Amino acid sequence: MSTPPRRVTQRDIARMAGVSQATVSLVLNNRTDADVRIAPETRDRVLRVIAETGYAADPVARRLASRFNRIIGVFTYEPAFPSGSRDFFHPFLLGIEEYAESVGCDLLLFTSAPVVDGRRRIFHQDNRLRLADGCILLGREIDGGELHRLNRDGYPYVAVGRRDDAGGPVPYVGADYASAVARLVEEALRRGHRRLTYVSMGTTAESSEDRRRGFRAAATTAEAAGEMSALAGDADTTVDTLLADGTTVVFVEDFGAAVALESAARRRGLTVPGDLSIVTLGDPTVPVPTDIAFTGFRIPREEMGRQSVEVLTGVIDGSAAGLQQRLLACELVEGITLGTPDPAVDRR
Repeated sequence: MSTPPRRVTQRDIARMAGVSQATVSLVLNNRTDADVRIAPETRDRVLRVIAETGYAADPVARRLASRFNRIIGVFTYEPAFPSGSRDFFHPFLLGIEEYAESVGCDLLLFTSAPVVDGRRRIFHQDNRLRLADGCILLGREIDGGELHRLNRDGYPYVAVGRRDDAGGPVPYVGADYASAVARLVEEALRRGHRRLTYVSMGTTAESSEDRRRGFRAAATTAEAAGEMSALAGDADTTVDTLLADGTTVVFVEDFGAAVALESAARRRGLTVPGDLSIVTLGDPTVPVPTDIAFTGFRIPREEMGRQSVEVLTGVIDGSAAGLQQRLLACELVEGITLGTPDPAVDRR
């Protein structure tokens, strides 16, 4: 199937006409008041490029332009910069920027929030939320009390990632972790694995609970399905425990922990997946050096960023049809770390 052509944006028009994006926006909105002066030849050049490219302003942008500042806030509970190509936040921010630009919105990254009890807080003495028409929230764990206050105040926001109710339902765009994990468990069972172990990060975040729920639901036909929390820097002990339990495949919530377990297995002269299969349940949250192509799934982070802006603009301009809660499918990665257990080996 061929990839659809990329939609022409105001940024493209500005580049081709040799003007700023603000000038393109003014021409599109037909601003001719006294405080805005655009030379006739500049206006004609912009209009000519628009006609040649067939550009059509996004209807969301038109609705926002007439009623709002067209400023979207972005708040991250963890630091978002530096945002290198392998940084966990980077794809989210790319998607957010792309969709915001397509509807003519600017982004405002809230960076002045203080750290209280080890966590950044949205609400503080000098918070500037009202500078933006609405806000996108990013973070592994988002404070339920702050979500409750946002709901109570009626401030437009969207969380990236599924969130439990907080004084009311929370609008979000998340990843369908439960279904992705269940599919991986089903594949492991199809290959003959019957003793499965889930290694968690030991957190209560919704994303972690969704993964565990998918594991439990799909592992009901296994002879034994257990769960354990991996201690940081204790991969060797974890491997010993897995082998003593007879585990043939381990599902690891944290990518870095999976890399550590694979290294610990090799130090014991074991092979992956020959002696122990390892399945990862998401992308690394920090850069983790490894040449191993792990079996697992990819989180649709860029698309989650795009759709979070789409949902937020609908909340802001009132066009959203009811509460928006979206879960996007994850892409399974075949990898090389899920094999078939050797029935001749007694692992118990």
